[in-house]
Amino acid sequence: MAQSVNGGREEGQPPASFDILFEDNHLLGIVKPVNIPVQEDATGDTDLLTLLKEDVKRRYNKPGNVFMGLVHRLDRPVGGAMIFAKTSKAASRLSESVRSRSFRKGYLTVVHGKLPAASGRLRDILLKNAKTNTVTVVREGTPGGKEAVLDYTVLGFAEGLSLVKVDLLTGRSHQIRVQLAHAGCPLYGDQKYGAAVNKPGQQIALWSSLVGFPHPVTKQEVELISLPPRQYPWDLWPEKLQEGALR
Repeated sequence: MAQSVNGGREEGQPPASFDILFEDNHLLGIVKPVNIPVQEDATGDTDLLTLLKEDVKRRYNKPGNVFMGLVHRLDRPVGGAMIFAKTSKAASRLSESVRSRSFRKGYLTVVHGKLPAASGRLRDILLKNAKTNTVTVVREGTPGGKEAVLDYTVLGFAEGLSLVKVDLLTGRSHQIRVQLAHAGCPLYGDQKYGAAVNKPGQQIALWSSLVGFPHPVTKQEVELISLPPRQYPWDLWPEKLQEGALR
């Protein structure tokens, strides 16, 4: 399924190539490397959009500017499946799929502790502070607050950690990290919302594992699946368990 392998790369450094999950004339689906911003930010670090444009330009020997439409986002430390549009028409139609909620996003994460039930739905009102780039849970009716909803399923428990599948029903900033921390189970490695239980330098255990949507041109269902790397804490559970939860 992957057409190129990102081997031997120093963490946080731009890859020489990308794991490609899907590609045609309209779309490019890749595995986002961890610790790279999706688009240009205040750090000035090389961003994924720029890298993908350069990659397409190089692979297809394209002259001039390359179009690459951003349809959805992942936090900088998060890796996994992402889809990009190679034409403005595809970008517009995919954005409509996001608005109509026919665009599906599934995640795997590892959290500290145990959630209150084996599966359930979390609904909160989230408020973002743009100055600090942090999100908090607030009371309903709070000015600027937005509803955030996710469904979760606990897949396993080991060494005080839970492997959890998350299906996002809304797409709020830092949503999974904030909602699960608010539920008493901060994400492994999350320095922003779980500093009390995580050690500096730990990589956040949150992975974009499934992206599904109707193809903007053919209308056929497209499903991208990406599994987390086989390293701690992901390797506490069999890869077959993780993959099976996404099917």
